Amino acid sequence: MKPALSAALCALTFGVAMAAQAQTAPQAPTPGAADPSFSAYALAQQCAAKSDNTAQGQCVGAVRGIVRGYQYGVLFLSQRASLPVSETQRISLCLTDTTVSSIVDDFIADAKQVNEADLRRTPAEVAVLGSVHAHHACT
Repeated sequence: MKPALSAALCALTFGVAMAAQAQTAPQAPTPGAADPSFSAYALAQQCAAKSDNTAQGQCVGAVRGIVRGYQYGVLFLSQRASLPVSETQRISLCLTDTTVSSIVDDFIADAKQVNEADLRRTPAEVAVLGSVHAHHACT
């Protein structure tokens, strides 16, 4: 594995671990920090409220932001490091002709398979990206 990719994956792993730790220990919010109440459970509840237009708008905005942010991160990484095509493809998402509503439906279905306590401890970003990778990974 290339050093730049290895460093980026280590940083991502560290970030996920720190987010998980922040979810388990109540702490005073710091300026600019992620909202600790933005758990996979909270997002799944919001996305499941199909009759609430406000909740649906917030759900779609959150999912779209998570996916777009990840895609820009992959693009940034691929521009800063010499990655073999197989490595770039492995971490990329194939979302051609994929609607946000289908990503939301997949996420809700996947969230129903996980117990509530685990969803409450999991950052929404991690759960959404895990679901998207499960259903739309490039191979």
